[in-house]
Amino acid sequence: MRMTTSSFLSGAALSALAACLAVAAAPSAALAKDADAADLTQEDALDIALREVAFLDAAGGGGSGGGGRASVEGDDKRDDSYSVVLNQDSFFGFYPTFNGLIPVSEKIDFSFYGILWTRPSFGLNATNSGDDLWTEFGLGANVHLLDGRLTVKPQVGLTNGALLSGGAMDADGNVTGANFADGVVPSVTANYRDDMFEAEWYSGYYAALRNRNEEAALDFLHLWFNAGIRVTEKFSFGGHYELLQNSRNTNPGGATGVAYEWAGAYAQFALPKGFFARFTGGAEVSENSSGDFYKLAAGFSF
Repeated sequence: MRMTTSSFLSGAALSALAACLAVAAAPSAALAKDADAADLTQEDALDIALREVAFLDAAGGGGSGGGGRASVEGDDKRDDSYSVVLNQDSFFGFYPTFNGLIPVSEKIDFSFYGILWTRPSFGLNATNSGDDLWTEFGLGANVHLLDGRLTVKPQVGLTNGALLSGGAMDADGNVTGANFADGVVPSVTANYRDDMFEAEWYSGYYAALRNRNEEAALDFLHLWFNAGIRVTEKFSFGGHYELLQNSRNTNPGGATGVAYEWAGAYAQFALPKGFFARFTGGAEVSENSSGDFYKLAAGFSF
């Protein structure tokens, strides 16, 4: 049985698909070493962790992508990096993410990411027992600008499952299983960070790729913005705004509209050797009245 938009949105409200959505996309960082050093310094590890945690409002996120880290001043080399993050929030549920960066030039990294969505209702129906779970994988580039203070990451992801396309169908229109290439997710993430301030923008569009003109195809816009103050190398805090909107719905009688709109604050910590964590919480500010929101992310970059 296919999940309609109304059951999807109501299920989201009752439980509290989109990084991307961290779209997105998953967090990113590029490690840097001194040309003569064998190991990362503590300062380097803290810098990596702080940039990694900036992405943790994902999807991506969902989502998908993160800021990345430019070479330490005086260096001429960035190393490959890989990050794994455990995310949980009041809408998407539990979703582990990963992100890898491979430098290909002085200012550009090749990026790959994945999101393992585990919410059962993102599968074939709301009573899904764990199979056909929605799965996202994508590729892109991470561009370093303003001497590394600004990074911009365009990516394109592919979702697999049934959430956007309604699932694989037979000749009679009956759902028989999940779809490979269920949907496509173009996204852009921009991160800024200096000695005092940090900020991030993410926007991703989840579009049905299979069965796009059939019944039960869904599109979603997912975006967020956060900005804060770096109190120390290990601690920062700031404000957070996030929106998920159902922008297209081919279900008979289905409607589009805001799934959630959140406004709140975050606190984040980064420890030596790449450990990081962020907690974000606040209020639902749309007319959905779906209760407060909260999200926690913790991970490791190496």
